[in-house]
Amino acid sequence: MVVTAASPLAVAQGIGERMVLADARALIPSVEVMDDRPGLADRLLKALGEWFIRYTPVVGIDGRDGLLLDATGCAHLWNGEPAYLAEIEKRMTAAGYTVCTSLADTIGAAWAGARFAKSGEVITQGAHISALLSLPPAALRLEADVLERLRKLGLYRIELLMGMPRAALRRRFGQNLLDRLDQAVGRKEEFIEPVRPLQEWEERLPCLEPIITRTGIEIALTRLLESLCQKLERAGKGLRKALFQSFRMDGKVETIEIGTNRPSHHTAHLFKLLEEKIGSLEPGPGIELFVLQAPLVEESLPQQERLWEGACTLEDTRLSELLDRLTATLGSESLHRFLPAEHYWPERSVKKATSLQEVSFSPWATGRTRPIHLLQTPEQVEVSAPIPDYPPMLFRHKGKVHRIKKADGPERIEREWWLDKGRHRDYYTVEDEEGGRYWIFRSGHYGDDQGSRWFLHGYFA
Repeated sequence: MVVTAASPLAVAQGIGERMVLADARALIPSVEVMDDRPGLADRLLKALGEWFIRYTPVVGIDGRDGLLLDATGCAHLWNGEPAYLAEIEKRMTAAGYTVCTSLADTIGAAWAGARFAKSGEVITQGAHISALLSLPPAALRLEADVLERLRKLGLYRIELLMGMPRAALRRRFGQNLLDRLDQAVGRKEEFIEPVRPLQEWEERLPCLEPIITRTGIEIALTRLLESLCQKLERAGKGLRKALFQSFRMDGKVETIEIGTNRPSHHTAHLFKLLEEKIGSLEPGPGIELFVLQAPLVEESLPQQERLWEGACTLEDTRLSELLDRLTATLGSESLHRFLPAEHYWPERSVKKATSLQEVSFSPWATGRTRPIHLLQTPEQVEVSAPIPDYPPMLFRHKGKVHRIKKADGPERIEREWWLDKGRHRDYYTVEDEEGGRYWIFRSGHYGDDQGSRWFLHGYFA
């Protein structure tokens, strides 16, 4: 067993990573040892990265113990870059972490400043090259064997590498040294892989003071909607799905979500949908950041003006907004629109539409009467029939006997053999003595090896 991590106090007394545990106990008999849980550090670092989204939308993981933040356009919200770094250090220290920070023009310079310079240092724009000169080559994120060769040659500072011919450096130390040097000084571009994918349509609103009231939340939502909807309208798009996230002071994120039947950039309408769910947000100790995202966006073409007013159709914006409000109030599974599908099997002959704009290239089948209420799964019934291929005289369903007064059929529907195997169905439309009309079918032929069974499949009005 070996040591995978050690506290600062243990390190000060000679215990370090990769030391054999028995040696560590011999060195300090009273040392406290805990089992290393695989993946725990990675999960913690990812969780911290997601927490840092309140400071910038672009946060990436750097190795085992670092995070990379793209502070472009963010630091002014904290009254400048020094205050930005000071706020990060203050929050992390209060949470029990030991942190070193630096801010620079390039990822490589910021990485070097955080680990080999004074913590909290802001390297002014354009001064990152001079800031690197006095640092050791280890600040370039090089491999251990390369660093050892540099040390043996007496190259203790980056400035000594700057004046050497690139061909000589490549020949002695490999291309990676030149790549790291170019990344640090800004000659080669380097990218951050965000812990959360960036959303193209997103608006953020940091708060100077924590927000705990519904009024404050509504004001923030209004501002975000106005900004996002203006961008969508200029691009000729509308959102179909919106996420409103509230980042709390204690690290929790409260989220509400809405969907629309038609692409929309109507601020007032979208505010009404989200307003219905604001009551579910718990501000807790206070909300410090609001984020509004539109993960699903579609083209929103302007409606053509009509010369006369007619009946309300699916193209009417008022109808789609009414459906949006009903869905937001009753739930996303409360309302559905169905379109015909090219299938013989009744339960496969319809499909849910994804929006009001979706159209089907197959017409509705009108040659045969179909029940208004079709069961998703046919329910077996007990039937008495006089002779084969005749409609039943009665059937029993859920303990109740239905005596049949009128019947029409059979209508044979074959199973779709290219999808699955099975028996055909003979459907009958029947009416009982109480006036109830039902759609029942017999599965297979009378007298075959498997035996025929009867099922109830739907109800007529």
